[in-house]
Amino acid sequence: MRLSRLILPVFLAASLPLSAQRVELLPFGDFEHWTVRHIQESAILGGEVKTIYVLGPDEVIDGNKAYDYSRTPWASSNAYAKVSGVTKTSLSVEPDNGPSGRCAKLSTVFASCSVAGLVEIQVLATGSLYWGKMFEPITSVREPYSNMDWGIPFTGKPSALLIDYKAFLPATGKLVKGTTFRKTEFDGEDPCMVMLLLQRRWEDADGNIHAERVGTAALYVNRSTQNWVKDGRIPVVYGEAGKRYKDLIKGENALYAVNSRGKRVKILEEGWAAVDATCTHAVIQISSGSRGGYTGAPGNTLWVDNLRIEYPQ
Repeated sequence: MRLSRLILPVFLAASLPLSAQRVELLPFGDFEHWTVRHIQESAILGGEVKTIYVLGPDEVIDGNKAYDYSRTPWASSNAYAKVSGVTKTSLSVEPDNGPSGRCAKLSTVFASCSVAGLVEIQVLATGSLYWGKMFEPITSVREPYSNMDWGIPFTGKPSALLIDYKAFLPATGKLVKGTTFRKTEFDGEDPCMVMLLLQRRWEDADGNIHAERVGTAALYVNRSTQNWVKDGRIPVVYGEAGKRYKDLIKGENALYAVNSRGKRVKILEEGWAAVDATCTHAVIQISSGSRGGYTGAPGNTLWVDNLRIEYPQ
């Protein structure tokens, strides 16, 4: 099902001739509407009420409640966690002022807290928006992608993603892996990323979810931009797209979904689909980094606006 059935699409003009394409603004793709959530952290962490955001309907939610993701296709790296009875939040995605109204700001930051004023905990969070759901509250920092249900039903065959973006990358050549009490530093780069994956998924008799890659679109931003880049076009490649794109969701970056039994399982992506195959699901991920869970370049910041999808006429 196309997302246009979820929310009335806005049709926009694009740089290519109208006779050659149709462009739709994705649900909440103008980044003007956000749900504001006020969550109180545990007394051992200071007991403050913290604010986090969901890209979704304009609403204010007070209280430590799991969010109802049936009202938006978008989840994010913003976390409401309750680990070993301790409630903590993390904010790495938020609304910001853009060239025309609001945009989304995604940042790679340390989610820090002091336990009873004695023990300092730091977890590196890469700011990400993605199609899917977050299971709340998060109860473990192990295998962070297992806390998410990645992707939504989708049968369209788009030709490209269109997005406006601006980026700031400190470009220190240093990366950090930060998980609770451990922090290690090593050499490397961490480009910002915009990604669309089209998959054909199916479930076997044992409840495993398998997939073939139908289409791939990926943009890596590896340096700061002086100004906003308008109408950035990311073409979708159907069929085999090369090793760099094949490995997008392997290893520690393997994605999860919920099977028909209600169990979270890894999506076992097993190869390239035929060029003319029909997809069943789509994943969009927009991120201030591309290194996976708890690893990245602190200070990376990506601003995005006007996320659209292009179809051939």
